[in-house]
Amino acid sequence: MLQHYANAVIRIKNLRLRTFIGIKEEEINNKQDIVINIVIHYPADKARNSENITDALNYRTITKKVIHHVEGNRFSLLEKLTQDILNIICEHEWVTYAEVEVDKLFALRYADSVSMTMSYHKI
Repeated sequence: MLQHYANAVIRIKNLRLRTFIGIKEEEINNKQDIVINIVIHYPADKARNSENITDALNYRTITKKVIHHVEGNRFSLLEKLTQDILNIICEHEWVTYAEVEVDKLFALRYADSVSMTMSYHKI
């Protein structure tokens, strides 16, 4: 059996949520659609040879926390929203790297979206 200790990579793609994001009156008064993409690296040494959920990083729990936070709060800046999501992901001690991209749909007249990407790397 091969023994190596590479990270597992979890990708949560196109999580579509609605929240209050922005500084204009229209943005303050109306929820907007956002799309979130998340990448999480963690050492899955235990989970590789197990069927026990406690041996794996539970992406469902993380996603539920993200949804609750995003939909239950108001944000003026895309930077703050993105950092908050990154903080939620990095609460789990197993996370060695995380990246979050948040797209604010139709933020500019001639663009599909404006996005912000932030990352974390455990040293």
